[in-house]
Amino acid sequence: MDCGTSSSWSSTSPAGSWASPTRCSTQSLRRTRAPSTPSSAPTPGACSALANLRFGRAIHRHAAAAGLHTDLFVSTALIDLYIRCARFVAAANVFAKMPARDVVAWNALLAGYAKAGLIDEAEMLFDEMEVKDTVSYGALLSGYVQNGKADEAFLVFKKMQACNVEPDVATMVSLIPACSHLAALQHGRCSHGSVIVRGLATETSICNALIDMYAKCGRIDLSRQVFDKMLSQDIVSWNTMIAGYGIHGLGREATTLFLGMKNEGFAPDDVTFICLISACSHSGLVTEGKHWFHTMTHKYGIQPRMEHYICMVDLLARGGFLDEAYEFIQNMPLKADVRVWGALLGACRIHKNIDLGKRVSRMIQKLGPEGTGNFVLLSNIFSAAGRFDEAAEVRIIQKVKGFKKSPGCSWIEINGSLHAFVGGDQSHPHSSDIYEELDNILIDIKKLGYQADTSFVLQDLEEEEKEKALLYHSEKLAITFGVLNLTEDKTIFVTKNLRVCGDCHSAIKYMTLVRHRDIIVRDANRFHHFKNGQCSCGDFW
Repeated sequence: MDCGTSSSWSSTSPAGSWASPTRCSTQSLRRTRAPSTPSSAPTPGACSALANLRFGRAIHRHAAAAGLHTDLFVSTALIDLYIRCARFVAAANVFAKMPARDVVAWNALLAGYAKAGLIDEAEMLFDEMEVKDTVSYGALLSGYVQNGKADEAFLVFKKMQACNVEPDVATMVSLIPACSHLAALQHGRCSHGSVIVRGLATETSICNALIDMYAKCGRIDLSRQVFDKMLSQDIVSWNTMIAGYGIHGLGREATTLFLGMKNEGFAPDDVTFICLISACSHSGLVTEGKHWFHTMTHKYGIQPRMEHYICMVDLLARGGFLDEAYEFIQNMPLKADVRVWGALLGACRIHKNIDLGKRVSRMIQKLGPEGTGNFVLLSNIFSAAGRFDEAAEVRIIQKVKGFKKSPGCSWIEINGSLHAFVGGDQSHPHSSDIYEELDNILIDIKKLGYQADTSFVLQDLEEEEKEKALLYHSEKLAITFGVLNLTEDKTIFVTKNLRVCGDCHSAIKYMTLVRHRDIIVRDANRFHHFKNGQCSCGDFW
């Protein structure tokens, strides 16, 4: 094709065909003739798709030389280019120099800021906008959700409704995960209702988001209802449902669903096996998990990624096969990263294998620990063994390296409102009632045989002080608040940001007996369904 004129290469380039326009624009730049019309605008989009900053800057200079750099369409494409290349100052400069801007230009910069986590900049830009459409609200809402600000996402959605701006599929797909982050079932049901009212309930992407939301809000039964009612499922639908079963410790159900997926003609992908092996891990199905890993590689020809190896190490280590897990890591074709070793270190804590824990910790130190989790795990291992000097030494190293331990936080939804607690927290308006009831619960569960497991206290304290430190963990406070505010027929659902400790796990089983409640706790690893003195995890987490 002759690339001699701007109109020839821009008008004949199909949408989504980026390589050809970029190649043509390069040839065009070698000629002195400037484009005669704004038809050169698709070329910055071509550079955007390639995230090719060098080409994009060349086109920017070319457009400026032709006097087109202030054209609305060209400028918007340039903003998109610089955003995709993470050149936010350059994008803002193009935006600032535009003599006139439409909502598309505003949205391009807004969406870029939000997606990149530049929430302050996104908020300021949003507030400056005189005209906002569905994309504007959706971009800010999505940015909030992606950056862990679910509360703010709900406020944007309320403002959107108040302004009579109709949400689209993309907006709802962004909003529904906000309910998952907060484990806010009531908000999730309201979002589901909004989807139904707007006639979007048959959209596959929305159904997938609902499946995930209900699973993470503790209602795996509702996840399955949504799944079964879908008009058409895709691979994401099956994977999401399998993953939901996994975090609830329903490995058998996950396996059955996987077999059903094959019968329906769906070919599993690499994500399917991550979900499936993880489900086996959370259910203690070591033999089955090893079988699926072998099947993935030998039957389906899927090459394992690091995530698959992490799942396998977790599977073996949780099951108590620590030496086999260590050998598995040594024989991996990929170099094990911190996450792989961290999975083994966590199991060393559960199975109280101090020697292996120290070896694994040294490997993690060589790689450079990511965050505080691995320091905390090693400190916990020493503390559980009564080796408090070594535990203190680990915490000193952690402090010197600048890592801070995240405080345990638990929250519960009561009548649509979220109530959050941290350990020993007395800031709640009903703290006196909560602490009084928790003290009464402690008396009652001790009568049934509960004994505080003080190995979960990290400091070298007197036994009585250790017991007191354990009593007021955040999950116990949240559950007690639920006891005070929910009738006996209501399940108490609590979410915790960290792994629930062994003492709390034991205490909660007794709490179901003395207060006649069903209790669900979602921690950082999985769901725990407590009922009649038992937990669905089988004390395996």
